[in-house]
Amino acid sequence: MDAKEKIVSLRKELHDHNHRYYILDTPIISDQAFDFLLKELQQLEAEHPEFYDANSPTQRVGGGFTKNFETKAHRFPMYSLDNTYSSEELQQWEQRILKRLGDDVPLSYTCELKFDGASISLTYVQGQLQQGLTRGDGTQGDDVTQNLKTIPTIPLELQGNPPELFEIRGEIVLPWKGFEAMNAKRIAAGEPPYMNPRNTASGSLKLQDSSLVAERPLECFLYALAGDDLPIKTQWEALQQARSWGFKVPDSARLAHSLSEVLDFISHWDKTRKDLPFEIDGIVIKVNSLEQQQALGFTAKAPRWAIAYKFQAEQVQSRLEKVSYQVGRTGAITPVAHLEPVLISGTTVKRASLHNQDQIEKLDLRLQDAVLVEKGGEIIPKIVGVVSEQRGRIEDQIRFIDRCPECETPLVRIAGEAQHYCPNALGCPPQRVGKIQHFISRKAMDIDGLGAETVQLLFDHQLIEHCADLYSLTAEQLLPLERMAEKSVANLIAGIQKSKDQPFHKLLFGLGIRYVGETVAKKLTRHFGSMDQLMQADIDTLIQVDEIGERIAHSLVDFWQQSENRNLIEQLKMHGLTMEQEQIQTVDNNLFNGKKFVVSGVFQNHSREEIKAKIEAAGGILQSGVSKTTTAVVAGEGMGPSKRTKADTLGVPIWDETTFLDKLELG
Repeated sequence: MDAKEKIVSLRKELHDHNHRYYILDTPIISDQAFDFLLKELQQLEAEHPEFYDANSPTQRVGGGFTKNFETKAHRFPMYSLDNTYSSEELQQWEQRILKRLGDDVPLSYTCELKFDGASISLTYVQGQLQQGLTRGDGTQGDDVTQNLKTIPTIPLELQGNPPELFEIRGEIVLPWKGFEAMNAKRIAAGEPPYMNPRNTASGSLKLQDSSLVAERPLECFLYALAGDDLPIKTQWEALQQARSWGFKVPDSARLAHSLSEVLDFISHWDKTRKDLPFEIDGIVIKVNSLEQQQALGFTAKAPRWAIAYKFQAEQVQSRLEKVSYQVGRTGAITPVAHLEPVLISGTTVKRASLHNQDQIEKLDLRLQDAVLVEKGGEIIPKIVGVVSEQRGRIEDQIRFIDRCPECETPLVRIAGEAQHYCPNALGCPPQRVGKIQHFISRKAMDIDGLGAETVQLLFDHQLIEHCADLYSLTAEQLLPLERMAEKSVANLIAGIQKSKDQPFHKLLFGLGIRYVGETVAKKLTRHFGSMDQLMQADIDTLIQVDEIGERIAHSLVDFWQQSENRNLIEQLKMHGLTMEQEQIQTVDNNLFNGKKFVVSGVFQNHSREEIKAKIEAAGGILQSGVSKTTTAVVAGEGMGPSKRTKADTLGVPIWDETTFLDKLELG
C-alpha cells in the first residue's frame, strides 16, 4: 500500500471511529489505539503535504489561526422563533395555523428541546463539510469553519447517501460537566470563572486560535435541514435522515399528533430539564409537514409554522435603587429600573426594563423596594413582583415623568397605547441620532464602515443632523475625529456612496416611519413604484394595498405632511438615492407577468433572494416545485437533481443565470 492509499485508508477508519464514539456512543477501540492511528496519520500527512485534505480527522486538533472572521450571507435565512409561555397561547397559535390551512386539515408536530447555546449553519457539498457560519443577524453570519472542525460531533465527512448540496442548522452547547471543569481550572489559576455555558460556547466560536477551541468540550446538536429538492417530506423524516448521515440528532425529539401530546411533552421536560447534562430554556414545536410549512410561510422575522415554548425563568430578589428614562428613535419613553447587582442565570444584572407607566403603577413601585427580577425569555431582565414585607416608603413611590428627559418636551400618550412618546421628533437628540442609526443599519441602507457609535460621534461634532447629511461628509471633516484613520475614513465614505444603490424598499424602511417595517416597505414600493406616487397617496388609497391598515396609512400620511420630512426626501433625491422600484421590461410584456418560476441552486453574481426579487418585480410568481404550470426553472450551481429531472420530463425550460438576466433585459 503506497502512502496515498494508506492516508486515505487511515482517514476513513478514523472518521468511522469518531462517528462510533461521539455519535453512536459505541466505540470499538480504546482511546490509546485511536491516538496511535491519529499520530500515524499526522506523520504521513506531514511527510506528504501534496495529499492535504481540509476535512482530514487531523483537523480536529486545531492549530489554525484566524485574525478576522469573514462575514458571509446565508443561502437560506436563519429566522428567529416567536415565543409563547402558556398553553392558551399555544392553542391560539394552532388556531392561526388552522385558519390559514383549513379547519379540517390534519396536523402533526415535532417537539424538540430548545438548546441554550450558539446557533450555527453548516454547508455540505458531496458529503464534505464546506462551510460553517454563525447565525449572525439571520441573513449573514461569520465564517467560523476552522473552529467548528475541532468539535467532534460535527462530522467532516458524511455517511450514507446525503444530497449533493445542503445546509443543516444546529446549536453549539457546552455541557455542565465540561463548563464546571473549565471553571475549576480558571479558579485554580487565579482567573475569574466564566459566567454561564451559553456565553462561553458562543465566545468559543470566535477564538482566533482553533487549538484553544479544540480544548473546550463543545458539542453540536443538529435539528433542521435546508436546501433544494431534499429527500424528505416532514421535519420528523429530516431528523431521521440527518441521523443516518452521521449527525448528532437528539433522541429526545417526539412526534405529536395533537396539541395535548405537545403539552404532555412540555410538562415532562419542564419537570426533568434540570437532570439534563446541558442547558435548555424551552421546547420548539414545529408543524411536521414541509408542504404545510411552505403554505404557512413566514412573517418578516419568524416562521408561522414553528414556535418556542419558553419555561418559567429563574427569579431572584434585588432592591430598586432608582428609575431612569430612555428615549427611543420613535420617541417612545422606556422606564429603566436600576437595581442592586444580582446574579441571574449566570449573568450579573444591574438594570431591568419597566416597560411603561401601567407596569410601574401595577407593581406600585417605590424606591428601596425589594423586587423579584427574572429574565424575560431568560434574556431581557424585568421586574415581575414586589416583596410585600420589604417595601420602600410610601413617599418614595415612583411617579412617571410628564416631560422628555432629553429635551423637556411634554410627553403624549396615544389613546389605546401603553407607551408615552416625546413628540419632538425633529428636535430631540436621541430621536435624531436613533433615526440615523436606523437608516444606516444592515436591513436598511447597510452602510459599510459606519456603526452606531460613529453616528453618535458625528452628531456630537455637529457634522450630521439627519441622514441626508451623511452624503455630504468629506475626508477633511472626518480625519481629525477620534479613531478616524485614513483607511477607515476611505472605507466609510466608500460605504456611504455605495449605499446610494440600495433598492427603493430599503430606503423607505430606513426612513424609520412608524409601523413601516421591512415587509410593509416592500409591499408599498411594489404597489406604488416610486416615492412620488407613495407620497401623493391618501388614506383611502393606502388601505387598498394588501395588509396595509388604517394605522399604517395614517402614519404615512402624517409623516409626509411634515415639511421637514418632505425636505429630507428632496435632499436624498439630490444625492442620487433610489426613489423608484426597479422596473423590468419583458418580451411583449408577457414573458414574466403572471407566469410561474422555480429558483434552484447557487448563483455566481446574485443571491437567490436577489433572483427571486427580480422575478417578482417583473410580475412573476415564485413556485417551490416544478409543475406543468411552471414557465421556467432558473438554475444555479448545485440545482437539485429531482427538479432537473422533472423539468426535463415536463419540457420546462431551464435557464442559467446569464440567460435569465438576458430575458429580463430584452424588450
